[in-house]
Amino acid sequence: MTATPVLVLLDHAADGTLRPPVRELLTLARELAGDGGVQGVWAGAEDVAGALPVLAAQGVSTVHRLVTDADVHLSAVLADGLEAALATSDAAVLLLVSSFENKEAAARVAVRTGAGVVTDADGVTLEDGRVVAHKTVLAGTWTTRCAVTTPRAVVTVKANSVTAQDAAVPATPAVVDLPVDVRPGSTRVHLVERTEHADSGRPDLGSAHVVVVGGRGTEGDFSVVEELADVLGGAVGATRVATDEGWIAHDAQIGQTGVTVSPRLYIGAGVSGAVHHRGGMQASGTIVAVNNDPDAPIFEIADFGVVGDLFTVLPQAAAELRRLQG
Repeated sequence: MTATPVLVLLDHAADGTLRPPVRELLTLARELAGDGGVQGVWAGAEDVAGALPVLAAQGVSTVHRLVTDADVHLSAVLADGLEAALATSDAAVLLLVSSFENKEAAARVAVRTGAGVVTDADGVTLEDGRVVAHKTVLAGTWTTRCAVTTPRAVVTVKANSVTAQDAAVPATPAVVDLPVDVRPGSTRVHLVERTEHADSGRPDLGSAHVVVVGGRGTEGDFSVVEELADVLGGAVGATRVATDEGWIAHDAQIGQTGVTVSPRLYIGAGVSGAVHHRGGMQASGTIVAVNNDPDAPIFEIADFGVVGDLFTVLPQAAAELRRLQG
């Protein structure tokens, strides 16, 4: 791969604040781009001005602001915009935060541009001029390396895969409006309603550095799980059993049929460690398990295990953490 720009989709909240994993992608993009530089894509009507200081610190040279009357929350419309940004920037690599929506858009872009696509990567390197994506597969039991053989690569990267760092030399991003020619087929689907989740004060589950998860052992009482998560500044997750029982909302489910997480710290309370759950969390940095069953499968992959009652262990841990925090 010659020195060409690396393009990053700048995911942001409704107030225009960049989502935390974007800084990780921009750090990775600088490593891949070299002299080619890093450019961003801003999709949505939100004001980009509030994000410019962060983008400047990350060394972003250009922000392509998609201009269209169509709804960019539709994956086909977003793919149209990303395709236009790739053509304008002549970037050889497109990086996106790995989310359900972005993976769908990435697949569409790859088909339209003939690019190689890899989803849920936890690392991206350049080897002999080729983009190589690293990812875990088969419920986290295998680590693979996927070399992209096409001239262009589209990669979605899981949160917490890279340590975000500012650029050695900041930049002054130029915001350039990019009109998007939306294909007729892209608007066949109509978004009827979109409701933002109420702010819980906790970080997003998919990008949190710390995740505390409750399973069947909670018997529906997530109070101690939430307490420990709040002390650690983490997110609250759950197993499929807990969500199926209605103890917590389904968007908290972690596993093969739920959210895939890779936090720096995972704490499972009353989680047995069934294979479908392990597939969504086994790539976590440090795994702590609390379960009163010493034969629970979760202990097979845990870095630190506590055999005990979660309603005793978690409050003690929260109290000690508060004491250490002063």
